[in-house]
Amino acid sequence: MNFWLPLLVLATSLVAALFIFTLPEERHALRGSFNLLAAVVKIALVGWMIIAVANQQTFETRFTLMGDIDFVLRADALSLLFAGLSSLLWLFTTIYAMGYLEGTPQRSRFFGFFSLCVASTMGVSMAGNLFTFLIFFEMLTLSTYPLVVHKGSAEALRAGRTYLFYTIGGGVALLVGIASLHALVGHTEFVETGVLRDVSPDLYPALTAIFVLLIAGLGVKAAIVPLHGWLPAAMVAPAPVSALLHAVAVVKAGAFGVVRVIYNVFGVEFSYQLGVLVPLAAVASFTIIWGSIQALRQSDIKKRLAFSTVSQVSYIILGLSLFGPIGTMGGLVHLLHQGIMKVTLFFCAGIFAETLGITRIRDLNGVGKRMPLTSAAFTIGAFGMIGIPPVAGFISKWYLGWGAMEAGLHWVLGVLLVSSLLNAAYFLPVIYRLWFARPAPEWPDEQIPAGRFETNPWLLLPTVITAAFSLGAGVFAAAAWSPLSWAELIAVREYLS
Repeated sequence: MNFWLPLLVLATSLVAALFIFTLPEERHALRGSFNLLAAVVKIALVGWMIIAVANQQTFETRFTLMGDIDFVLRADALSLLFAGLSSLLWLFTTIYAMGYLEGTPQRSRFFGFFSLCVASTMGVSMAGNLFTFLIFFEMLTLSTYPLVVHKGSAEALRAGRTYLFYTIGGGVALLVGIASLHALVGHTEFVETGVLRDVSPDLYPALTAIFVLLIAGLGVKAAIVPLHGWLPAAMVAPAPVSALLHAVAVVKAGAFGVVRVIYNVFGVEFSYQLGVLVPLAAVASFTIIWGSIQALRQSDIKKRLAFSTVSQVSYIILGLSLFGPIGTMGGLVHLLHQGIMKVTLFFCAGIFAETLGITRIRDLNGVGKRMPLTSAAFTIGAFGMIGIPPVAGFISKWYLGWGAMEAGLHWVLGVLLVSSLLNAAYFLPVIYRLWFARPAPEWPDEQIPAGRFETNPWLLLPTVITAAFSLGAGVFAAAAWSPLSWAELIAVREYLS
């Protein structure tokens, strides 16, 4: 079973995708039921592996393809951090998408590619070497493109071209980096503490150049400035796709790839010896501040959230660049925390648009009285992004600041302070409008009149649950089963093994 379980986890979404593609458009109930069943089965399988890996069990699927190149799927503590996030949020995003797309055409196509996207994400999370990682990383590009252009409008097609331009360019850089590394050292397995720490110093210049290539290739999906241009453009996609891009799949895959390169290929100690971590921390810090400034300038809700993602994902990379276990914990736990909080915010943005026709911040005046649960969920997510306790984002920023002090990089505290002030500057006015501003005489385009539920329950339920998770991950951060505890497990194995 240890050989087959990674394949079964991957197969849940692959089989779902193939089955959904074959369904006639009118088979709504069957398509929805199969989607939900696949999501629940995936969560159960990933949960099984999480318990086993915590108890030192291993799961690996390996096939030799040619020479010394293997296709490897492996479930370790780091892979399950990302797989757990993806599988959990897939369930909630699926429920939300079923309500959001109700009555629209091409749902079989949408949910088929939606499942392929999640399959690619699971492959990225469980890849055991750079070759396998590249396969699923590029599969993710191809499976998300149809979702970005799903509306078929001129704006959507233009956004799709921008998305492909950036991500294929990043894929080429990643391919060149992986091929160069394989030609130089051969072995590119993901191993705790890395595989390059015993190489000859003569290779250091070449390895530094390869590190830059790999980070640049991954940095496109991670939306590191100036490689971020595709992300705001992709906001033309439906709200479930935006949530998928920002919280579940694409952006997180890029950030997760950076984690793998630093910790499981180069190794954090060797990366420090090469002198690449401080420059990477500087790039991440610039991205954090720049993304926040750009978010402050946006009047469209989804675009403000998009630039917020540009900023927030670089907290993960900043934490990885702080040489020490505390900074590592802050970066890794933010991968989970940011995903939960950001999916909540995009769910809320979709509800505002679908229920009341609101897409611009200025039209949110008084929405809290009309939609109290949705507005409360948005408030929790926004407080978390700012770093206000007890929401999960506070835990991330606390450990990032602590890690910066431990590493002697005191300037990082300034970055965290300035970015938090900027987060407050672009989120607090939105919260004020929701709860305290006088509402307009009528909403821009009210589709669902006020009644027993403030909106479609299929939209509201996952939004409230992910908001509760955002709060619970902060309140119960010290619990043995919390995201922080799992991040601590990874950091201990990285630094003490």
